[in-house]
Amino acid sequence: MSAIRHIVFDIGKVLIHYDPNLPYSKIIPDEAERRWFFANVCTSAWNLEQDRGRSWADAEAELISRFPDREADIRAFRKNWRAMVPYAYADSVEVLTSLVDAGRDVTMLTNFAADTFREAREIFPFLNLPRGVTVSGEIGLIKPDVEIYQRHVEDFGLEPSATLFIDDVMENVDGAKAAGWQAVQFIGAEQLKSDLSRFGVTH
Repeated sequence: MSAIRHIVFDIGKVLIHYDPNLPYSKIIPDEAERRWFFANVCTSAWNLEQDRGRSWADAEAELISRFPDREADIRAFRKNWRAMVPYAYADSVEVLTSLVDAGRDVTMLTNFAADTFREAREIFPFLNLPRGVTVSGEIGLIKPDVEIYQRHVEDFGLEPSATLFIDDVMENVDGAKAAGWQAVQFIGAEQLKSDLSRFGVTH
């Protein structure tokens, strides 16, 4: 096992909270209707295409053509995005900050729409602390496809076997491993600290 020289963080649900239900609990108050809406209209798969680079205008138009009676609810997704990311996880951010302060090589790799990520950097200044970030929506590649990990390696000069990736989604952890990285699933900040120690990373 190579010594870890590069640490790569995912962002959503690792460093910042994300929950579309937060604004939609007011937009669609009925819980059963709201579940139906997310299962059939503004689905995770639909939102993932914005992370892959599709414009919000195209995304909205595609859904509105199929669900014209839900136009206002569909357009509310982008309009209310900031309410979906209400806070950062202070304990996780503390880990990231301590790694940067200790001189560790820290970067980020995220599935994120390009425009909402620009907003996220304004809301959460700590996202500007690492050496850099690969944003799926900016390059048209997405986790867990192996190509996005390879692109991150090329852009930031990483050695895959000496890279530790941290992501809350197991499929993305597996994608990193398929690209030759070492990787752990994020469960919480305390577990992350334990994982870092296990990999010999002091912070």
